[in-house]
Amino acid sequence: MNSAIRRLAVAAIILMLALMANSTYLQAFRANDLNGRNDNRRVRDAQFSVDRGAILVGSTPVAQSKPSNDRFEFQRSYPDQIATAYAPVTGFYSYLYGRAGVELTYNSELNGSDPSLAFRRVVDVLTNRRQQGASVSLTLNAAAQLAAYSGLSGKKGAVVAIEPKTGKVLALASRPSYNPNDLASHDLDKVGATWKKLNEDKTKPLSNRAIKELYPPGSTFKLVTAAAALSSGKYNPDSKVRSPAFLELPQTTVGLVNEDRKNCGGSDNATLTVALRYSCNTAFGTIGLDLGADALREQAEKFGFGERQLPELGAAASRFPADPNAPQTAQSAIGQFDVQATPLQMAMVSAGIANGGDVMKPYLVQNVKTADLKTVSETKPESLHQAVSPEVASKLTQMMVDVVENGTGKAGRINGVQVAGKTGTAQTSPERPPFAWFTAFAPANDPQVAVAVMIEDANVPRTDIAGGTLAAPIAKKVMEAVLGQ
Repeated sequence: MNSAIRRLAVAAIILMLALMANSTYLQAFRANDLNGRNDNRRVRDAQFSVDRGAILVGSTPVAQSKPSNDRFEFQRSYPDQIATAYAPVTGFYSYLYGRAGVELTYNSELNGSDPSLAFRRVVDVLTNRRQQGASVSLTLNAAAQLAAYSGLSGKKGAVVAIEPKTGKVLALASRPSYNPNDLASHDLDKVGATWKKLNEDKTKPLSNRAIKELYPPGSTFKLVTAAAALSSGKYNPDSKVRSPAFLELPQTTVGLVNEDRKNCGGSDNATLTVALRYSCNTAFGTIGLDLGADALREQAEKFGFGERQLPELGAAASRFPADPNAPQTAQSAIGQFDVQATPLQMAMVSAGIANGGDVMKPYLVQNVKTADLKTVSETKPESLHQAVSPEVASKLTQMMVDVVENGTGKAGRINGVQVAGKTGTAQTSPERPPFAWFTAFAPANDPQVAVAVMIEDANVPRTDIAGGTLAAPIAKKVMEAVLGQ
């Protein structure tokens, strides 16, 4: 054999070995990634022929597959009367645009390809049954979810409710919303037109405001500042705090003022309880300057700031500014400057206080079950952080009860039930309306639900925007739904 033929043979062998290595690599290490890609049309065609599992709230499907008379064999369907209410959670299942929400993060379980369902697939093959996906059961409370969604009618905003003792998400609503049936349709021209319309809509109906958008929390953040103050040992609920109508700040001519331009509850030295009752900016600015940014940041992080929660939906991490100067620290203490939070995060703050200072890890999926109802996986409650001591949590609870009974949170009252809450109105710029907030839990002596409501825009005059007037009534309805009121 001459040298040219030998070189050609060696090159062919190398190419063959490279092809075998690449094939082995793709099948052994990249198969799941490639199969899971939203743009993999071959896999998608096959998956559309699978009887995809249902997404359930209680025993009610909020997403399910039904037989279809076209080449895809099954049509993903969302009950029309509640589809938009659950869309931020279920997401969509679309031939053209892939998946979102639980449809995305639990795709392999829903389509039956997950490794945990291997035995089930073997049984299906042996019994000559069509492959079926597993069902995914959510923690949502149907009454609370619908109360949250209907409460947001005509508004841009979001609601999150949590069971304090476990971290179960009981409601997660965002509005404006969309109908996932329009994206799951097998009329691909219609789907394309819908997608274009949704993405061009300035109200951002595809945005999950409850967990993925960050907002200034305003005065609801004063709960974090109060927690830091009480935990420091320097303050108690009856401690006097400097609270004039105008608080001068170091390094700047711009100071802090209270909303009514007066001192706090008729005193330049209000107690911490009174300061929270009337949400006095100057008092909490004073505390922020006294404690410093590091203490506030540390307290915020104990409530979950800086961490991404709900991997089921990919929540954004709330944040406290990295290195604020003194005036910026005073602004941060009242939930302004660069403090940014999701409604989920502020619900976690209330839930942590309600649960004796123990912040539970929020979760949305209760369990996954095969078509024959065998449990594949189940979520167990898990403690995230001990944000404050039980003693501090008890003091904060009583201060929050005072806010609802005697202060800015009166619209959150529930007959026969003691509610603990905090209002917030966050300023941004003169060009846009303030954000209205309310976070609360009930009953105060045996908490069953903690809730946060954020109103981005209610289409009302600027002077009518306040957490106590816009957000608190919605929170009340959600809490009543959970409590069966």
